[in-house]
Amino acid sequence: MKITLLSFRYQILFILMLLIVPSVMAQSSSDNSELDKTVKAFLSDKRYSWRDMNIPASDGQLLYDIIVENGYKNAVEIGTSTGHSGVWIAWALSKTGGKLITMEIDERRHQEAMENFEKAGVSEYVDARLCDAHEMAKQLEGPIDFVFSDADKGWYANYFKDLAPKMSVGGCFTAHNITQRRRQYGITEFVEYIEAQSNFKTTYNNDGGGVSISYKTAEK
Repeated sequence: MKITLLSFRYQILFILMLLIVPSVMAQSSSDNSELDKTVKAFLSDKRYSWRDMNIPASDGQLLYDIIVENGYKNAVEIGTSTGHSGVWIAWALSKTGGKLITMEIDERRHQEAMENFEKAGVSEYVDARLCDAHEMAKQLEGPIDFVFSDADKGWYANYFKDLAPKMSVGGCFTAHNITQRRRQYGITEFVEYIEAQSNFKTTYNNDGGGVSISYKTAEK
């Protein structure tokens, strides 16, 4: 059989791909495994020292599961605090290839969160912004497929109104310190508003600090 120079080159290229691709995949898997170890160690070391209105670990696991199970990539967090929830969200986004935009108005908390993201090994998955979320939420561009709101409760409805139109169908808007029965802290307006939206389906997780989970089912 006569083999041309061009076909010979293609054969060599194919053989090289067979050798290189498994190696790259193994390296990627190894890197992911190392990140998992780093994040788990960080969360374990910090488990009793989270203050400044951070979420409990059970809520962090809930957010992680929602993101990974739905393959979300474009996440927004309102209220970084010192980064506990952000670490969980960014860790989940490391699995999906996504990135988190997180907003905090307090400079001390913002700086501490930046340090925590670095220590947890998730900085590359986070765009941490020192800003007023009241204004930034209006300026953000879509598409957004995941939101976690954990800032001023009296503004929850406004955050939802600003971000919901920019969310993809199938996306999820979550909010902290809300259960089906908890209506204090100025969140009654928010609960009534989200439950009235015909293009969102809302449920509540009553474990931990309480989280409302609203999936966007249609554009309008």
